[in-house]
Amino acid sequence: MNKTLPPGALHGVDDSDKTRPPSGALRFETPQDLYAALPQLAELTQHRPRDGEDAMVFMGRLRSSTTPEEAVTYTAFAALPQMAIWWGHECLRCMPDVLDARDREILEMVGGWVSTPTKDLRHRVMKEALWAQTRSPAVMLGLAVGWSGGSIAPNDPAPVPAYRAPRSINSAVLSCLARADLSRRPIYLARFIDMAESLYRVY
Repeated sequence: MNKTLPPGALHGVDDSDKTRPPSGALRFETPQDLYAALPQLAELTQHRPRDGEDAMVFMGRLRSSTTPEEAVTYTAFAALPQMAIWWGHECLRCMPDVLDARDREILEMVGGWVSTPTKDLRHRVMKEALWAQTRSPAVMLGLAVGWSGGSIAPNDPAPVPAYRAPRSINSAVLSCLARADLSRRPIYLARFIDMAESLYRVY
């Protein structure tokens, strides 16, 4: 599996054709700051970061808990949108057998946006996801692309709440995981978390 980070993914800025210096992979320096800024995360997780706990330690605690799926939810919120979507894209690519032809088409479009995050391509991915007949894993990831920053559509300048993209990424990854045979889910989940931890090492 290719774990190479996408070109420009460390910038965390959508719709930019300019070169920018890397600024890390995470939205905030600490898990405590993340939970304070995006309270919607607390609605989806039982665990809370402890005082002085950094992202990597908190991830390790989530991974070893009785609800390791919370590591997926935390990553969807913790990483900058483009990085989180790249990670979600790689998670779904691990499970091609549970995706249909339409899902694979949308996933390919998402991968194209991750590599070249232009405004026009983001709007195109969003349009495809909005018109999809079902809210499948790849469609949810496509919606996250649309909500990752900037306007939703060329004629809609309304800002998007910061929690929309991560919540959609979380749904994409966990719904894909739920499609796997019960015996295989822990294996896939461990793989997803391994990839997530690469984002925390980048910071």
